[in-house]
Amino acid sequence: MAQSVWGYDSDNGPDRWHENYPMAKGDKQSPIEINSKDVRHDTSLAPWHASYDPGAAKTILNNGRTCRVVFDDTFDRSVLRGGPLMGAYRLRQLHLHWGSSDDHGSEHIIDGVKYAAELHMVHWNPKHGNFAGALKQPDGVAVVGIFLKVGKTPKPEMKRILEEIDNIKTKGKEAPFQHFDPSILFPKSRDYWTYHGSFTTPPCEECITWILLREPIEVSSDQMAKLRSLSKNGENEPVNPLVDNWRPPQPVKGRIVRASFK
Repeated sequence: MAQSVWGYDSDNGPDRWHENYPMAKGDKQSPIEINSKDVRHDTSLAPWHASYDPGAAKTILNNGRTCRVVFDDTFDRSVLRGGPLMGAYRLRQLHLHWGSSDDHGSEHIIDGVKYAAELHMVHWNPKHGNFAGALKQPDGVAVVGIFLKVGKTPKPEMKRILEEIDNIKTKGKEAPFQHFDPSILFPKSRDYWTYHGSFTTPPCEECITWILLREPIEVSSDQMAKLRSLSKNGENEPVNPLVDNWRPPQPVKGRIVRASFK
């Protein structure tokens, strides 16, 4: 398996990542399955707060593995603080993981429930100098995970991202994506689970404080179909739909998941 071509197919998928990225077999890997009976309610967990500058949004792109929105993180423009975090973490990008049908696609599983998709908002700790430096530190990165479930009353929040899909149909395509406030993607409830884990894509660095929101946001079946219309291949290659870009749950290995709610 060549270094650059990890993916989600049988020949280069999650089961084989460890061949080139040994950290993928580490002790603090993500995602995990969360079982309510094993979760510890921690009264000392503070509420989290995000203050995002809509002007920080830059571009949206299809990198052949996901759809990603990139933000300006050269200064403390859009930050996440509170919750289990010390200090302010800068928003760098958000991206999604989804399935080939509405009944699966999320990376984290809650009491056996899989959602249609999972949105990750990736933030890094500027005390480590730059993003690359943050990846080497256990407190380097904080990811807010939001579940997407298919329902009858889709919320308008995802609309803006999905409107751009036609402009980034194929791998390598990028489009301007200006003036977007990602905090509209948060559900009403601020309840969350938190644990220490990793990126769910190679090299699977174990530098992430996860903040997984309990309440999913709703999307329509049509909106999910739109996401699945992306291609993992380039413009002049056969259309190969970008679906099932999720990593299965990893061993918990004694980690404690804490909840901000009872």
